[in-house]
Amino acid sequence: MHIEHIDPNGGNNPDNLCLSCSSCNLSKGVAISARNPETGQEIALFNPRTQLWLEHFEWIDDGLRLRGKTAMGRVTILRLKMNQPRLLRARKNWISSGTHPPDISNSEY
Repeated sequence: MHIEHIDPNGGNNPDNLCLSCSSCNLSKGVAISARNPETGQEIALFNPRTQLWLEHFEWIDDGLRLRGKTAMGRVTILRLKMNQPRLLRARKNWISSGTHPPDISNSEY
């Protein structure tokens, strides 16, 4: 896991940090927003410190893929490349071992 700066200019305050897999962190880079390919509008990326995961994302295909429920969720998935083939291969292995998708029904996600 990497320690991700939610806002690259926000400093090292714990409220600006979160854990991120290396793939998502490197795909995000210094971005805080991404262009919605449907509308061309610039949309802020999901902030795990201030927003609820379940409002913006859901697992589909038995946990293999992520789907954005909102424009923010969709641009975050695109920018962070959260459904790229190597992640799908890893998720497929986790699904077959019974460790994915995570049970977040009773959490603060």
